[in-house]
Amino acid sequence: MQELHNMSLQGLALAIKNRAVSARETSEHFLARAKAHASLKPALNPLQTADNLTSQTTSCGAFVSFNEEFTLNLADQSDQRVSKGQARPLEGVPIAHKDIFVTRDFPTTAGSKMLEGYCSPFDATVVSLLQQEGMINLGKLNCDEFAMGSSNENSAWGPVKNPWDVSRVAGGSSGGSAAAVALRLCPAATGTDTGGSIRQPASFCGVTGIKPTYGRASRYGMIAYASSLDQAGPLAQSAEDCALLLSAMCGPDLDRDSTSLDVPKEDFSRHLNDSIQGLRIGIPKEFFSDGLHADVRTCIDLALDEFKALGARLVPIELPKTELSIPVYYILAPAEASSNLSRFDGVKFGFRAKDYKDLDDLYRKTRTQGFGEEVKKRIMIGTYVLSHGYYDAYYLQAQKIRRMISNDFQEAFKTCDVIAGPVTPQVAWKMGEQIDDPVANYLADIFTLPASLAGLPAMSMPCGFGASSMPVGLQMIGNYFQESKLLNAAHQFQLSTDWHQKALRGAT
Repeated sequence: MQELHNMSLQGLALAIKNRAVSARETSEHFLARAKAHASLKPALNPLQTADNLTSQTTSCGAFVSFNEEFTLNLADQSDQRVSKGQARPLEGVPIAHKDIFVTRDFPTTAGSKMLEGYCSPFDATVVSLLQQEGMINLGKLNCDEFAMGSSNENSAWGPVKNPWDVSRVAGGSSGGSAAAVALRLCPAATGTDTGGSIRQPASFCGVTGIKPTYGRASRYGMIAYASSLDQAGPLAQSAEDCALLLSAMCGPDLDRDSTSLDVPKEDFSRHLNDSIQGLRIGIPKEFFSDGLHADVRTCIDLALDEFKALGARLVPIELPKTELSIPVYYILAPAEASSNLSRFDGVKFGFRAKDYKDLDDLYRKTRTQGFGEEVKKRIMIGTYVLSHGYYDAYYLQAQKIRRMISNDFQEAFKTCDVIAGPVTPQVAWKMGEQIDDPVANYLADIFTLPASLAGLPAMSMPCGFGASSMPVGLQMIGNYFQESKLLNAAHQFQLSTDWHQKALRGAT
């Protein structure tokens, strides 16, 4: 039998169902691999210092917590259901969750000292839904603090290193999720995408990831960064795997999530094998400007040529407000963050500063000591743009431009079925290279932000290797509720190419 960690989700589920391997054996196999790439010793819960973390040169720092007893207990329950002929669709298949989803049986920190030692009394809806399908939670994955970042260097657990080159970033904020899948530490992982935080790390690490239409997946139990943008999604080896995961994750959660859409659950696998003959792929000229590095453009152009060979048609389109997406996002997202993160005050839960004089002093010292620099920066920006005298000049204008960006997409979809282009202007950069240059960091999101601001489904899939043999991802964007169309196109591309099957050195 093929090595467990190189099998697809469907292949693993079938092997477990047919008793070629047990769910327990599968979980033990992946746990052993995952523990070699953790940001802490499995027996420890407290956060370690940055010095300790950066000294772990053999680990990419993907995992931040385990509960082996709980994981293996779930696996044993799966084996019992299999023996009774009651196996569920993804029975016994392991998954790991970004540490932004609250879980009862694992600590949840959102990559922050502010939530050090926090254990939730309930599971996030996404976590519950995947467990109901039979999936086994292996552990929690590293992420940028409160999902704020494009490199996964902003974590109290230390950075996540890119498995293809540990001197480079894995991408953020779902860097732990992308690195874990790339290294085959788990067959699948959850992530969240606010401005590209699934697609960008998927591109940097050479895996497949998709963000569904905003509101498709419940935000209940997902620690909020920017409520009008945050959306859960899966990362896995292939579009086929992502379709299976997305089918399990999405569905209405109206009683618990006010942003959840009243749209029935959908089987996103049902159109995977449809022909893409005649599919109109929009190519926005704004995505192919001078800022796009030549090595990335070469990979994208070759991928588009492959789509033409499969019968698709390339259609030139325009998204004229693309360059405005960065200032709009970095006004709206910090504004929402300043509101959402006000709950972390040292009173209710999580970190609390010592030696304070009064309540105001407690708030000030707790937030100063508990939040990282990037989080504090975004809170300050958000508070500023919402303050009296600046709300109309900044926040309100950004909301108006956000609507224009959305309208640009709707105009483009009159002449195309999906939109394709690069995920980022360049391959993963060296660690620390942009840490003192926030503008360069923010510019890395220019191709992912427009779809997020419009609430559209979008995905990244491997399409080649650029400079320094680093992975490059092709981004595909669909109209609202067109996830199946995106996944179909991606699956057909992956049937005719093998970029998504390129294994890392040491990952086999």
